Amino acid sequence: MTDDPRRRVPRTDVALADPALLDAARRLGPDVVKAAVVAAQALARTGQIAPEQVVACAVAGLPARATSLRPVLNATGVVLHTNLGRAPLSAAAVEAVSTAAGYVDVEFDVADGSRARRGRGTLAALRQAVPDAEDVHVVNNGAAALVLATTALAAGREVVVSRGEMVEIGDGFRLPDLIASTGARLREVGTTNRTHLRDYADAVGPDTGCVLKVHPSNFRVEGFTSGVGVAELVGLGVPVVVDIGSGLLAPHPLLPDEPDARTALRAGASVVTASGDKLLGGPQAGLLIGSAEVVERLRRPPLQRALRVDQLVLAALEATLRGPQSPTWQALTADPGRLRQRCEELVALVGGEVVPSAGAVGGGGAPGQVLGGWAVALPETYAARLRAGDPCVVGRLEHGACLLDLRCVPEADGAALARAVLACAS
Repeated sequence: MTDDPRRRVPRTDVALADPALLDAARRLGPDVVKAAVVAAQALARTGQIAPEQVVACAVAGLPARATSLRPVLNATGVVLHTNLGRAPLSAAAVEAVSTAAGYVDVEFDVADGSRARRGRGTLAALRQAVPDAEDVHVVNNGAAALVLATTALAAGREVVVSRGEMVEIGDGFRLPDLIASTGARLREVGTTNRTHLRDYADAVGPDTGCVLKVHPSNFRVEGFTSGVGVAELVGLGVPVVVDIGSGLLAPHPLLPDEPDARTALRAGASVVTASGDKLLGGPQAGLLIGSAEVVERLRRPPLQRALRVDQLVLAALEATLRGPQSPTWQALTADPGRLRQRCEELVALVGGEVVPSAGAVGGGGAPGQVLGGWAVALPETYAARLRAGDPCVVGRLEHGACLLDLRCVPEADGAALARAVLACAS
């Protein structure tokens, strides 16, 4: 009788007992490993692999990591690329997240064994970073910060905002819809291109909860325009909420037109809202920075419980605020001469051409501002191959070429990038 090779396909329990698969189960979980074994057994039963290859095939079919998220080399030249996770964390922040992954004293006083204020170290770091703030609060993203501020100040009342600041940003996020969700009523004033102080003054009354000033991220209005500054709005006698969006805590010469928390607070803003994962360079978080009286009101609505952050975010945010320069600012302030030199070194290894590159801040920050630099121009067909490779490299398609802008690629990853490009040519 002819030996049927299917009889030699190892049983599932036998395959799972192999040391290589036992180790994989500890890293990835037993269900993932079992699925890989079953898939390999199916190949053996149809004759596509030999029965003796089932374990090796299962090992080869396992994912490299326990998450489906893939590390990416960002060669787009866009520093805060929303689709790539915005701000990469610093090594200090990554270490802090690892520390916070276990049991930690996030809301516990180890000295007397009592309950403590949640994230007190992070809040202290944020207050220290913005000395003009009397108090601060942190929620899970920038939109949540704005929702909480308008809920606390204007639920059931009116929020006065300029028509020129009624923005829509990525993924269909619209300011009017967000405000309506809080139970507040939106009172629009002015026109798309011009709003005057008298427009706000005519709208403010006994039913006004707050005046809202919004940074128009992702676009600019130029030409015949006018707006009203925070200091003038404060004179209306109602709370002023300033959404600066990008999370710049203080003025910076690189971004002269970008609104910042310090300037808004010194102008008299009641509370400033911002994102933690943009120009601050930290994790996704919503920052609320302002007067002690207003920030305390923000802590009262039941909604704030649904918006609170966990210990991982608190740890990463504190490390970002106290730690070394973030990768975001390393990229923003990269020396153009060194960027060109790196591009020339890459071309010497893989070919291509060094060309000027117009980078961008991204994430809604500094719309229209160009970050001048350099890139390596490769054939357009390389783009898809680079995305499919390991490491995954995301470049920018422009004028029929695949551009690799090295602004956001750490120097330590230069060799990996070169290998990825060479693999496309083979």
